[in-house]
Amino acid sequence: MADVRPLNSLRYDLDRVGDFEAVLSPPYDVIDPAQRAALAARSPFNVVGVDLPEPAIPGGDRYEHAATLLAEWQQAGALVRDEEPSFWILTQDYLAPDGNRRTRSGFLAAVKIEEYGAGKIRPHERTHPGPKEDRLRLTRATKTNLSPIFALYSDSTGAARATIAAQTAGDPYGEQIDEDATVNRLWRVTDLDAQAALSEALDPAELLIADGHHRYETARIYADEIGGDGPHRFVLMDLVALEDPGLSVFPTHRLISGLADDPVRANALRETVEECFEVTELGSTDELPPNGLSADGRLQFGYLDSRHKRPLRLVLRDQAIAEEALAEFPPPYRKLDAAVLEALILKGPLGLSEDDISHFKGLGYSRSDEEAVALIESGEYDAAFFLSGAPIEQIQEIAAAGVNMPPKSTFFTPKVPTGLVFNPLS
Repeated sequence: MADVRPLNSLRYDLDRVGDFEAVLSPPYDVIDPAQRAALAARSPFNVVGVDLPEPAIPGGDRYEHAATLLAEWQQAGALVRDEEPSFWILTQDYLAPDGNRRTRSGFLAAVKIEEYGAGKIRPHERTHPGPKEDRLRLTRATKTNLSPIFALYSDSTGAARATIAAQTAGDPYGEQIDEDATVNRLWRVTDLDAQAALSEALDPAELLIADGHHRYETARIYADEIGGDGPHRFVLMDLVALEDPGLSVFPTHRLISGLADDPVRANALRETVEECFEVTELGSTDELPPNGLSADGRLQFGYLDSRHKRPLRLVLRDQAIAEEALAEFPPPYRKLDAAVLEALILKGPLGLSEDDISHFKGLGYSRSDEEAVALIESGEYDAAFFLSGAPIEQIQEIAAAGVNMPPKSTFFTPKVPTGLVFNPLS
């Protein structure tokens, strides 16, 4: 069972820094240089300064600079540390990629770091090595969790959701509207009965990491490096119920490069597609994203390449093809679109190795239908496979089977902002 506790938070004093609009940022891994500069210009206390640090002087240590900034902000009173433990409820009112407006509700907590396993904490995706090293060096320097991991739990009785609803009746501690028009609202929960109710609701829960695998694995390495007991054995998480009506998950499309100058691989790809899939031309690129399985229950993909620019629907001829290609994996995994595409196409005619996939060699990703089409039509990538994404139930089944999905098999939206609260590790 997961060990979920209130935080002795390090948080922004909004009377000192102004408001969340000035100091919050998106997660570090979605920020480009221009956006980083714009965020830093909003306030000298914007969290991007420590979560995506730049050295104070050319050639300096960016991680040491982050630690220095964090200390200076505390000395200036921009950040204050709470002696009284709190949970923090976060609601996010957002426009989903499917055009519907939803509200997702969760709460921020300190969760004890465990080895992955049944009944405690499970991952759902394989991770890339690069980000783990970066986040580990930042954690060593700052001794702080700067941004939360996003995790899911089952709240079948509705007890946690009832407590959350009761605690959000009053005015929030802070509010932000981000560049995607997501309204983020944060409430502090100090009431002991409410804290106990949330802890008890999570007592039997197994947590499934939805977003933030790199941060969790970093936290585990860091905790073992320090050793012994203490706050470093806990990590900051935003916990959302699987039953929450605002929870949604969307696909990440695959982009292929290197085909234009490699006719051998291009021909191999064409032959494999014709062998494994029924191919139908679509009326427009608007029809490329598949909506789950085909009408007769088969896996399907959208396809577009930069040479012909003809939108196609690829429908797997027979599930037995996937069963054979993924025979060493459990049954739920063999029905996952990202896994089937990886086995039949990425590691098949395209010849991508695990290392290639881990380091984005010949492979890119897009979470937007429009972006993926634009990248193909501009010739920046040579081909795109459009996925449906995995329902929550399928993600649970695969995690319970003890295997991890391919990287970026899912896209949970919205992202949890960085800077809401921090979790000191010392």
